[in-house]
Order: sequence, then structure tokens, then C-alpha cells
Amino acid sequence: MNKLIIQLCILSCLLLTACAQTRGYTPTIDPRASSPSANANIDRDIQECQMLAEQAAGNTAAETAIGTGVGAVIGGAAGAVAGAIAGNPAMGAMIGGAAGGVSGAAKQGFDSDSNYKRAYKNCMAGRGHRIIE
Repeated sequence: MNKLIIQLCILSCLLLTACAQTRGYTPTIDPRASSPSANANIDRDIQECQMLAEQAAGNTAAETAIGTGVGAVIGGAAGAVAGAIAGNPAMGAMIGGAAGGVSGAAKQGFDSDSNYKRAYKNCMAGRGHRIIE
């Protein structure tokens, strides 16, 4: 049972990390509302802003791993308390740790994704492009 919970937690974290990958996102740009000089450099700006956004967002996998660890510790502690009340603190800690790890991974992964998109949009807007989304 213990190994199953741990394996499910690891699998869930890996899946959440894959969902939170920022690659492939490009903001929608309105070329008619953008400056003419920006339109002339759009391909270069997309490549450069993409690289800058990746740097600003940090390492999604590493951030998700940190969130997993923090969530697992907090969830494990809360689960141990709940488990102690119910008569089985070890089981409570395992379940709480697994649930906390998954939710911590999700939060960090999505935060990193949000930071990437925000940095990408700000970079493109700063170069004269009108961003729709």
C-alpha cells in the first residue's frame, strides 16, 4: 500500500509537470494595431521574447519538484495529525503527503507557466506589438 501511494504521487507529479510546460505558447498579436517597425521585426521578436520568457519563468520541472516537496511535507504533517485523531498517524501522514505533493506540484507548475506567459506578453508589448491574448 505504501509503495502504491508513493508511485501514484510520483506519477501525478510527472503528469502535472508535463501539463505545465510552457513550450509552444505564442501570444496572439494584432499586426494592424502594432507599430510598422514592430511588424518588420516580428519573427526576431518572437524568438528573442520566447528565450527571455523561458529565463524569467525559471525551470518548470525544478519549480514543480520544489512544490512537490513542500506540499508533501505540509500535507504529511497535516495528515499525521488527522491520522492520529483517527488512530493511524502513519497512514494519515502518507495520504496527506501524497495529496500535498500533488497539489504543491500543480501550484508551482501553473505559477511557472503563468510567469512565462506574462513575461512573453510583456516582452512583445515592449517591442511595439499589440497583444490580444
